[in-house]
Amino acid sequence: MEGTSTVSDTSATPVPPTPPVPLSALLAREDLGLRHIAGPSDLDTVIHWAHTSEMADPYPYLLGGELLLTAGVHIPEAAGSGTYFDDYVSRIVAAGGAALGFGLAPVHDTVPRALVAACDTYGLPLLEVPPQTTFSGVARAVWQLMAQARLAELRRVTEAQQSLAAAAARPDPVAAVLRRLAQRVSGWAVLYGPEGAELARAGRTPEDGPVTALGALAAVVRPGATQTAGPQDPTPSPTPTPSSATDTVGGTHLAAYALGGGRGFVLGVAAPRRDPGDHTIASVAAVLLSLLTGEQQSGSGAARSAALVRLLLGATPEDVAPLLGGDRWTVVHARPTADGPAPDAVAASALGAALGSVLIDTGGGVVRVLVPGDREPTAQEGWICGVSAAVGPHEWASADAQAARALARARATRTPLVRHGERPALADLVPPADAEAHARALLAPIAATPALTETLRTWLSLHGSWDRTAVALAVHRNTVRQRIARCAALLEADLDDADVRMELWFALREG
Repeated sequence: MEGTSTVSDTSATPVPPTPPVPLSALLAREDLGLRHIAGPSDLDTVIHWAHTSEMADPYPYLLGGELLLTAGVHIPEAAGSGTYFDDYVSRIVAAGGAALGFGLAPVHDTVPRALVAACDTYGLPLLEVPPQTTFSGVARAVWQLMAQARLAELRRVTEAQQSLAAAAARPDPVAAVLRRLAQRVSGWAVLYGPEGAELARAGRTPEDGPVTALGALAAVVRPGATQTAGPQDPTPSPTPTPSSATDTVGGTHLAAYALGGGRGFVLGVAAPRRDPGDHTIASVAAVLLSLLTGEQQSGSGAARSAALVRLLLGATPEDVAPLLGGDRWTVVHARPTADGPAPDAVAASALGAALGSVLIDTGGGVVRVLVPGDREPTAQEGWICGVSAAVGPHEWASADAQAARALARARATRTPLVRHGERPALADLVPPADAEAHARALLAPIAATPALTETLRTWLSLHGSWDRTAVALAVHRNTVRQRIARCAALLEADLDDADVRMELWFALREG
């Protein structure tokens, strides 16, 4: 093995780093006119940045990976007869410098022969920079090439994320995600179970050595790993388990990712190369597989399936609620803040996880989440939410209507989260049967037209605002005016009268 590295926390998927610039790409720029005159012409040599220095010993000022540019101002007249150039080049190599660029004019007409010999001796690529090419122009070219590489890598990662999300929506999501991941990294992907057995694999299987090493690497990140304290104390002791680990065996790059949930599932990846964005792509696959394995393997998933079957076979919500856990529940309706396509299953699952529930439904551009009553839903970035009161299973339908109305109000007022109010009201002093009978009689002229009752309810809740009501109902403001006018005519009521509005509001609450 060439060394194993571990990462303790990958909870946030990182952005791929900026790829370095191949030295060959810089030499190919005709506008620069650079010429490789000494040192190895290795196509794998890369430049991380360009730095100009006229110091005789640039070692303290280098970070490694630089193309160091110099005009030779620091070179003494008798440098060619001593060890000056050997000392100079060896210090650059010791600092990790990637290449040296020597500028012709105004100090030197040619590159000193002793410098060429030193670069050949120490294996440092030496570039001749013509007089018409400025050092700032070389540095700008490096940054331009880096920006192009960065854009290409981000595009590759974005396309991979989209294809992985599409794979997760297939009928065979686990196998589909592994296949797509193997294609994207041009390698092999495998899902290990809690006991270390291979549950699924995709891609071209590497040789036995990397396969065995990848299985061992998966054990490093699997929750519950232990290690022996030492020969004096052979008792295994628990150690912090990293979230991911990497290794290289026989030229094959290996990576293992612990899937979320702590159930012991691990994603393993083997590839012939490791590009900057590959870790990000594999991390996205790990997140998707965490959701998929958690949904299929958890005991709570089995309980939810049982609850669904019982409902389909005629059980009541009160009968199946104990399988889901909790006596009281809150319904949340949510829509993305930005206009665009309806939220997909992955986005809905992420919202449910943030709210603390896996009971999620999507449809009509709205995500509905059934949240245990002991959890307090909070505003979520990128979403507008409406929250019902906490109710028992027999009131789930009412809570669903409350959340829908709260969401409409949130959209109309551009508020991230609106909760349904549950304060005692004057209407509560009236016996429920009498209140319902009065509401039915009062609203009878418009009860047969749901669009009218819902428009009137929304318009009253928004204090008669035409524009906000139009936003909440997703209709034109003129449609709102026409419907309210129709309500006033059918009810034979003056809707400008505050007493009338109040009585209608009480009736709509009971209706």
